[in-house]
Amino acid sequence: MNIVCIGGGPAGLYAGLLLKKRNPQDRIVVIERNRPFDTFGWGVVFSDATLENLKKADLPTAEQIIRQFNHWDDIDIHIGQTTIRSGGHGFIGIGRKKMLNILQQRCLDLGVELVFETVAEDDQAMAMDYDADLVIASDGINSRIRTRYADTFKPDIDTRRCRFVWLGTQKTFDAFTFAFVNTEHGWFQAHAYQYEEGMSTFIVETRDETWRAAGIDTMSQEEGIAYCEALFAPWLDGHKLLSNAKHLRGAAIWIQFPRVICEQWVHQQRLPNGKTVPVVLMGDAAHTAHFSIGSGTKLALEDAIELASSFRTHDDVGAALTHYEAQRSIEVLKIQNAARNSTEWFENVKRYSRLAPEQFAYSLLTRSQRISHENLRLRDPQWMHHFESWFSRQASQTRARERAAGADNGAAAIPPMWTPFSLRSVVLKNRIVVSPMAMYSCVDGVPGDFHFQHLLARALGGAGLVMVEMTCVSPQARITPHCPGLWNTTQLQAWQHIVQAVHAQSDAKIGIQLGHAGRKGSTKAAWDGIDMPLESDNWPLVSASPLPYLPDVSQVPKALDAADMQQITEQFVQSTRLAAQAGFDVLELHCAHGYLLSCFISPLTNQRTDAYGGALENGLRFPLEVFKAMRAVWPEDRPLNVRISASDWVEGGITADDAVLIARAFKAAGADLIDCSSGQVSPEQKPVYGRMYQTPFADEIRNQEGIATMAVGAITEADQVNSIIASGRADLCAIGRPHLANPAWTLSETAKIGYTQVNWPQQYSAGKRQIETLFERAQSMQNG
Repeated sequence: MNIVCIGGGPAGLYAGLLLKKRNPQDRIVVIERNRPFDTFGWGVVFSDATLENLKKADLPTAEQIIRQFNHWDDIDIHIGQTTIRSGGHGFIGIGRKKMLNILQQRCLDLGVELVFETVAEDDQAMAMDYDADLVIASDGINSRIRTRYADTFKPDIDTRRCRFVWLGTQKTFDAFTFAFVNTEHGWFQAHAYQYEEGMSTFIVETRDETWRAAGIDTMSQEEGIAYCEALFAPWLDGHKLLSNAKHLRGAAIWIQFPRVICEQWVHQQRLPNGKTVPVVLMGDAAHTAHFSIGSGTKLALEDAIELASSFRTHDDVGAALTHYEAQRSIEVLKIQNAARNSTEWFENVKRYSRLAPEQFAYSLLTRSQRISHENLRLRDPQWMHHFESWFSRQASQTRARERAAGADNGAAAIPPMWTPFSLRSVVLKNRIVVSPMAMYSCVDGVPGDFHFQHLLARALGGAGLVMVEMTCVSPQARITPHCPGLWNTTQLQAWQHIVQAVHAQSDAKIGIQLGHAGRKGSTKAAWDGIDMPLESDNWPLVSASPLPYLPDVSQVPKALDAADMQQITEQFVQSTRLAAQAGFDVLELHCAHGYLLSCFISPLTNQRTDAYGGALENGLRFPLEVFKAMRAVWPEDRPLNVRISASDWVEGGITADDAVLIARAFKAAGADLIDCSSGQVSPEQKPVYGRMYQTPFADEIRNQEGIATMAVGAITEADQVNSIIASGRADLCAIGRPHLANPAWTLSETAKIGYTQVNWPQQYSAGKRQIETLFERAQSMQNG
């Protein structure tokens, strides 16, 4: 084969040498616009794990890199007057120029042709010049080839909010260093690390509006660098910040990071001479990952490894490229998701600056969600012990009340999920909530034996709070004929029986969620056809506007008038009184998932032109009226929470920014906690699923608005819960499906992480010992 790599960065060079190593008979040419020793970066960084991949792919190259790199395990975090160090992270740094020179020489040793100072203005002409059978487009973040064939590659480029400048300094750092400085204009942060003896990379980053407010956009390059030197003088120890981008003028050295995702990576181009040659994207041309997780070079090198591997396992070029794209696109997506989380964290430093330094540092270390609570413990057990001790001490104000309630967590250093949490006078023994889950098992709205067993089992299973499924305020408010209600004495007595049993048999609290199905009512049970209307005995539906949930399928609801709204408000008030009489500890108002109150909030479902429609504040008017009426009759010492859909996942619907405003309004009305769910407002929704995928909504609302939040959705492990709670992303975690599979999920997960200082209910003592034994065996296997 004749292979042309356009772009002589890490991706193109490494692909060239690996492909040449695979088949020395191939002619491989790497074309680079710069001279051999030109480079405009400083040092690059990647993990120990990436270095192991390089060893497997080409040991001579890896050995040369090893001889040149600087290694460190520690991360230093400087915030305010506090410095926190965490160890065990395992990174290497190497000068970008040195790395490129190593790759260049290795290419030459293997017989790869390197062509410098040549601009690939026309990739098709270049392909014909070299009679190419394959073109590798490794021409960087501003790829001309990607732009030329955009109809095939379908690039999605998202320009991020921060400006950053890539500088160097002769100050050497003995740890990867993050330094944060608050100015009158906003926060600046530095990412610094040593990459060779006597030299460090020093990246300065800040939000675009802060950058402009500070006037850096009008400064010369020298003035902007001097500004940064003054900001970070405490960590530079008199050393200068250096630029190697003298070819740029003024503030042009400050750039905004473009996140690149391509839908396709392979294009079949037909050359003017009639030959069809595939073009494959690689490195930054195909994808980018924010520098804050140090993965740009890693992705480029591992792209090359996978491409060479694909050619080893597939004789056919088309099959090899298909395999390469299929394999790498999945791995790259994982990295890009982590990079997105990291990027957003640094874009919102102001939000997290309100955390105590210890929690700020924890939040920073776990920002990408690739590093979890237990992973941090593995990296630095001593640091984790100190952090858990600190975190558990923060609950000291509630510990006395917790002990009075009959629970004692014992050891000072305890998992964050087992720290108590207070809402008004209600003290939860831990941060686990059994999420409200529709069971469709009631007759005339009355919970029976099934609900008694279902809820009591989960209360005995260790959760701090068990939430009853959405309970409807009238017969016409139900989703299905099988949904629970709380509008009459029979229902009240049934709920009282359950609440009393939970209080008598466990130390869990129990809450109830009140709601009105609105336009999503009068449907079959989920297993008979979710959202499908009843075949008979339908009841009339109401909503904010006369829009059916499923066009041409669902019943068209009536738009509520003033009298209707007054009547429904009174129904919520009556159910609230009954909930208090039943003895529930916590009450939640359901304003999510496309039910009645949610339909007033979302512009997708509210087309009213009166005082209850239009702007978000108008859409919130009726839900707030209901909430305030409930708060007025609900006992003052008990919490009243609100569940919202923090995103409709539909263009033109509620967004995360809107969710902050919604939370702000309910907080002002007296809400104690925002339960942050999303979606189910429109059948047109396109959620972006993934583990803990809704937690960012809870994070933003909690840390921006200063109100307690509950995270929910795809949280399945104690490790995830501990990470969420410890980082301050939410105060509680609601677990749904795992609790269906295992009523004692909380206790089982607690045993798995080796925490034994829990007062297990007598009923589960044997099961506890079995789980502990399995845990001990697993530990022995790992250790031996």
